[in-house]
Amino acid sequence: MAKPRRILAVDVGASKVVVAEFLTEKGSGPIMLNYGIGHLEIDPDRDQHSSAIIASTLRDVMREHGIRPAPLLMTISGQTVFPRFVKLPPVARDKLRQIIQYEAEQNVPFPINEVVWDYQLLGGSDTDETNVMLVAAKIDNVTALTHSVGAARLEPEVVDAAPLALYNAACYNYGNDEGCTMILDFGARSSNLVFVEQDRVFSRSVPVSGNTITLEIAKQFDIPFAEAEVLKKEHARVGLGGVYEGPDDETAARISKIVRNVVTRLHAEVNRSINFYRSQQGGNPPDRVLLSGGSSVMENTDTFFEEKLGVPVEYLNPFTSVNVGPNVQGVEEDIHLLGEVVGLALRNTPFCRMKINLMPPDLVALKTFRGRLPYFAGSVLVVLGALIALWCLESRTIDLRQKQLSEISERVKSTEDTANKLHAVRNQNAAVSAKVNDLTNLIESKTLWLEMVTSVHDSLLPGMWVTRITPKLSQAKPFASFELKASGFEDSLKAYDSADQTTAEVFRDRLRASLFFSDETKLKTQRMQNGWLREFTLNVHLEKPMTAR
Repeated sequence: MAKPRRILAVDVGASKVVVAEFLTEKGSGPIMLNYGIGHLEIDPDRDQHSSAIIASTLRDVMREHGIRPAPLLMTISGQTVFPRFVKLPPVARDKLRQIIQYEAEQNVPFPINEVVWDYQLLGGSDTDETNVMLVAAKIDNVTALTHSVGAARLEPEVVDAAPLALYNAACYNYGNDEGCTMILDFGARSSNLVFVEQDRVFSRSVPVSGNTITLEIAKQFDIPFAEAEVLKKEHARVGLGGVYEGPDDETAARISKIVRNVVTRLHAEVNRSINFYRSQQGGNPPDRVLLSGGSSVMENTDTFFEEKLGVPVEYLNPFTSVNVGPNVQGVEEDIHLLGEVVGLALRNTPFCRMKINLMPPDLVALKTFRGRLPYFAGSVLVVLGALIALWCLESRTIDLRQKQLSEISERVKSTEDTANKLHAVRNQNAAVSAKVNDLTNLIESKTLWLEMVTSVHDSLLPGMWVTRITPKLSQAKPFASFELKASGFEDSLKAYDSADQTTAEVFRDRLRASLFFSDETKLKTQRMQNGWLREFTLNVHLEKPMTAR
């Protein structure tokens, strides 16, 4: 009988780190033995080394809650992954991987050698087609997080996407309920939508989140981000009917209005996602909504979405079918933050549906090398044994004086060789350390750029693509704007035209809603090319000037 296995599940978000300890046993569900939550306190208005903050917070949480290292499973944010859903014609099993890799190269918006990707076959098709979910993430983003975890002396076995961990938790705890369930994960930096419907799954990340509220408060009250975050935690609530129903408090009333405006924008994104899921994925509208995420606990959030969507709304409970140890306290207060870690714990059970692993290449290579170490050690022992036997045989043919002289000479030579090798290794270590420092600095400097480009990509409407981004640079100054050229197929974009807005204006407003771009972002030109292609030019202004690197 297999021995129960203790594992750690770590969910790294934009504003918090959740660490949970589980006991898993083959054939049964996991049991949560302990958990802790650490707040990262990362201010987007300041240039901070988030990797160091994550590592430090993770160590502090484990020390405070007495959580010992164990095999680790972790998530990365839904904002940093690119889920794509493709349909393949009938193909032989031995050709499937090759076809899927080709589809990944066509669908992932980055060179395939710059991303780590995985896939899973899905059901839900009434034809002979094969439905495939592709998930990709930039290697730099994944490596930055795994290095942060590694700094806390932990090494992941699985790197999952947070929305898919929520999907696994919902499937296990709510079973095969009829109809369509939508998970709304209202997070700090982004909000994730996950549709669960029998064998179907669809995921999308939208750039409307808790930080959007905080930034709006900071802008309206002309205060720093950290002070705005405190005000949000003290007064944030979703005003129903557009007015503040609470005490006569001007500050609370203003914040309530700001929150409602942002949540209304989120509702618009939810509706777009539902329409896309129905039209492009053949899914049904949701019959119920499960709320999750740190921003979802604002007062009236569930009531707001229940009124707007017209379906029951409740908070996702990942412990409907998962047991909690007798010594674990406070789960009820933190239940909205624990869905991802429960989904991770299910990876070691036969009840897990979605098994995506985005392990970065350096960790894959390291684990492969470690697996071969026993064979290397055996070979070395065989060679050493042969050398020793040969040395013993030869030593019998010479007299005692020659034997002693030979032993001394061999020892001196061995010592000199070892000293030379050690010197060479020290030089190599110094060179590698210098290179690692250079790469670390480069990764940190590029992270902000990558997040900005990702935000532009997430703002694109289906059928649109970016053709050129031209920063407006000046000497010795950070640039504050850039010219963005985009194109789109007419038959895909005309669905977004309305009497009030063109598709280009919808795209402009989505850019304005991003954390990176200001309301000064304007549409410069738009035109039709050849009757089937639209071309747009926008002047995009940044919320905070950036240094070109």
